Amino acid sequence: MYNKNMKKHKIALINHGCAKNLVDSELILGMLAQNGFDITLNDDEADIVIINTCSFIHDAEKESVQSIIQTAAKNKKIIITGCLPQKHKDELKKAIPEAAAMLGTANIAEIINAVKSTINNEGYFCSISQNPVYTYPENIHRQQITVGSSSYVKIAEGCNYRCGYCIIPKLRGPYRSRPLENIIKEVKELGQKGVSEIVLIAQDTTAYGIDLYNKPSLAVLLKELNKIEEINWIRIMYTYPSMFDDELIDAYANCDKVVKYVDIPLQHSHPEMLKAMRRPVMDYQKFIEKLREKINGVAIRTTFIVGYPGETDEMFNHLYEFTKWAKFDKMGAFEFSKENGTYAYTLPSQVPSGIKKQRKNKLMKLQKQISLEVNSNFIDKTIPCIVESITDKGTTIARSYRDAPEVDGLVYIKTDELLVPGDIENVKITGCDDYDLYGILD
Repeated sequence: MYNKNMKKHKIALINHGCAKNLVDSELILGMLAQNGFDITLNDDEADIVIINTCSFIHDAEKESVQSIIQTAAKNKKIIITGCLPQKHKDELKKAIPEAAAMLGTANIAEIINAVKSTINNEGYFCSISQNPVYTYPENIHRQQITVGSSSYVKIAEGCNYRCGYCIIPKLRGPYRSRPLENIIKEVKELGQKGVSEIVLIAQDTTAYGIDLYNKPSLAVLLKELNKIEEINWIRIMYTYPSMFDDELIDAYANCDKVVKYVDIPLQHSHPEMLKAMRRPVMDYQKFIEKLREKINGVAIRTTFIVGYPGETDEMFNHLYEFTKWAKFDKMGAFEFSKENGTYAYTLPSQVPSGIKKQRKNKLMKLQKQISLEVNSNFIDKTIPCIVESITDKGTTIARSYRDAPEVDGLVYIKTDELLVPGDIENVKITGCDDYDLYGILD
């Protein structure tokens, strides 16, 4: 535990990056709380600030570094955790000499020792595994940063794939699933706290269980979670196309609490480009047709990378025409980011930045038109929506089953009734714009 000197110190945490990082941050806060430390959500009040960083692409790194520099300028004691120290251990310490401690992606359990060392001025504390193997701290109760109608649940960490553009396997280590019973327990507890929707996350959710049960077991997990009375919706993010088998499709189709929303980053459509990316080469058109045939009312979300080394105009046009055909409900496009340590970093035929930007803008302009067309089809229809919040002006903000938190659109409900965040309401859609819907209670 802590000594009296430690009571005088307030600790804040700044989180960067994806939802998986958010869960790690909440676990770090849980460890601190269970060890009696004084936590504040206002970093201006704190004298120790933990910065949980992202290093997926250059822009994410830049954001994390700026946050560190700004915090150092306030004369705070800084502990840097996550992907940035894992990737740039020695360089980061030279660049940020003010850092009191650094922890790698597999070393968050060392946070208590890092904080004690910082408080006692014991000198620079560093715990960064050269070959990270993440183990989820199952005995820790997360201290949730975001409190609302939904909550993320991490079902696995790490990745066994070697996609050409991705640094994650080096930063997060091999794929490691959490035991099924532990996930069920956590989801029940979240439901008892009032969480209505759980969002399952991992680097690849479809590989869940392959290391523990010798076969992909996401379908089994969904069927078990579907039995939990305390929750209303189950949403799955970050699925992988080649692992999306018939058993999983059936679980989506038949589990009533599993929202009919498939998040499946396809990354490209051209076979040669997929091969160059070290992604599965398969008939995506046939796959999408199967999803829409088997899962009634399914909304499909995907992401694409443009400007990967070797992408020709013909390859990009293939992607453009595929997007035009598929009419994805939700789609994001990203310019290829050249990351040191990845297979693609040294590839020839790098695409100029101007062309990458042009291709991204063209693809997103197309998707904007598609999104408006898709949204227009819901006018005069009634769809279930989860209540998020009420504005000062009385407008109720919600999300449809077709919209994931933080990444997709919203539904604005005009009503005089006082709705409760977390409740599921049937909403008749009366209007739309490119990405959001407007409606009234049905």
